[in-house]
Amino acid sequence: MDAHIHPSRKLLMSQESTHNPVSAQRLAGRHALLTGVAGGIGLSVLSAYLREGAHCTAVDLPQGPSEGLLELMARYPAALHYVAADVSQPHSIDAMLLAATAQFGPVHVLFNNAATFTMGPLLEQGPADFDFVFNVNVKGMFFVMQAVLRQMVAQGIAGSVVNMASQAGRRGEALVAHYCASKAAVISYTQSAALAMAAHGIRVNGIAPGVIDTPMWGKVDALFAQYEGLALGEKKRQVGLAVPLGRMGDPSDLEGAAVFFAGDESRYITAQTLNVDGGNWMS
Repeated sequence: MDAHIHPSRKLLMSQESTHNPVSAQRLAGRHALLTGVAGGIGLSVLSAYLREGAHCTAVDLPQGPSEGLLELMARYPAALHYVAADVSQPHSIDAMLLAATAQFGPVHVLFNNAATFTMGPLLEQGPADFDFVFNVNVKGMFFVMQAVLRQMVAQGIAGSVVNMASQAGRRGEALVAHYCASKAAVISYTQSAALAMAAHGIRVNGIAPGVIDTPMWGKVDALFAQYEGLALGEKKRQVGLAVPLGRMGDPSDLEGAAVFFAGDESRYITAQTLNVDGGNWMS
């Protein structure tokens, strides 16, 4: 494949390959709200939800839609609406939900994916490092979920929430303390919200990806190179080889679980966080 093709374009091209099953329109008639859709997992799941017939509100930071998102908007002009929002800001969440509802009506599915990452030696991490991660990964995740759940309860919608956790939320890492703790919080909030919403028929589940080959991994690899004295690309090579299935995941590997939790096939499943990690974590 041409090395000059933009990563988002490569992702969309890969979604036409044998990675993806033929759509069964399993999400027809549903309005899905997805955060963190500029690329990687978010963009891949957005594409899957659209193929499955959902109307989608796609949310990302206010710098404007990515190339991959613009391509999907052109492909699904009647089913895809883009909203710029910063989920770390409560007023932005309220405006996001108002815009989504005005376009497609109440939300039936939330794919709660917006997140950020940092790392560094534990003894050098200050309040700014903590806030950078927790304001998005925990505060933003929780208040987006809360806003959508309030709407579902008010509208009597037995919807589905899918929170994106991580294998990092299953254990600590010396250089990644804040990120690991933030994703552990996602798993815990998923369980608590599921119990709180069960009486309303609303299901809340999570997905814990393993090492997924997204554009963000270039930054992660560079940070590991800095702190562990590795050559660029070496950490990425190591983590891929360490996966029992022998490779890093592709964003499209998350699509099946995301569609499953959003649709009726998972109607008797709640409070669970599913590992999609090639066998990295057994639970």
